[in-house]
Amino acid sequence: MKPARYNGLFAATLTPIKSCGKVAIDRIEPQIERLISRGVKGLYVCGSTGEGVSLTTAERQAVTAESIRAVSGRVPVLVQVGHNSLVEAAELAAHAATSGAAGISATCPSYFKINSVDVLVDSMKLIAAAAPDLPFYYYHIPSLTGNRISMTEFLTLGSDSISNLVGLKFTAPELHEFQQCVELNNGRFEIMWGVDEMLLAALSVGGKAAVGSTYNIASPLYCRLIEAYAAGDIVKAREFQSQAIAFINVVVKFPFHSAMKQILRWQGGAEDSFCRLPQRDLSLSQITSLHSQLSTIGFFDWCN
Repeated sequence: MKPARYNGLFAATLTPIKSCGKVAIDRIEPQIERLISRGVKGLYVCGSTGEGVSLTTAERQAVTAESIRAVSGRVPVLVQVGHNSLVEAAELAAHAATSGAAGISATCPSYFKINSVDVLVDSMKLIAAAAPDLPFYYYHIPSLTGNRISMTEFLTLGSDSISNLVGLKFTAPELHEFQQCVELNNGRFEIMWGVDEMLLAALSVGGKAAVGSTYNIASPLYCRLIEAYAAGDIVKAREFQSQAIAFINVVVKFPFHSAMKQILRWQGGAEDSFCRLPQRDLSLSQITSLHSQLSTIGFFDWCN
């Protein structure tokens, strides 16, 4: 199966959750409309940013179905189906296919750690086989899964037995490994970058599409970065990347998902959206501090 060859930003969407802990399905459509209007070229649903691992299978299916319905074919929707239960992951993959997803992606099981490329390939094969007509992207995020197996080895071995393996969502700072994956087998695979702080660096070694959390709150900034790079204005592109680094450095001082949803509320993009335990919402003092620090660096002036 050939990859789609995407370009631009895919927002790793935040899942709107009510204060009572229930998923706010009715808030998904306005969130998606906002993202598309702000230059996002695709969506990555139920990933780390979307608290997918904290949602039930039924909730993930509901979020997937509503996201695809709301998009109505305007941009591709990739669905993250990874689960500690490979059986559940396969069920989610099959559901994504019947719902009209453009592709599926999956993390590996993380409670029982995978320690060999053979086991990783066999595990992902079980998931991908449940949606054989959809492109499959392995979600490489070793900081959360603990799996630091070589991705060039995975792609090489996996391509022999996973017919719909087309690439990766590469969320790790090892730029040299990302470049190797991009160039592997004359660019056979589609490697989507996943570290927002290093988008410019990824573009410089051949990256084309990126999946990120902070595209929810600052996609216009990143679009300007991509445009500047494409125009050969590296100085301006570096300026935009520096602004992104500055605000991310502020956000990561706080519980990340909670801070992101608070910023979305300030921007009018996440009414009454909270986090699900074990993540907690920000305290009043944290909210005040977050706003103050973002204002100091000028975030609210250049995030749009």
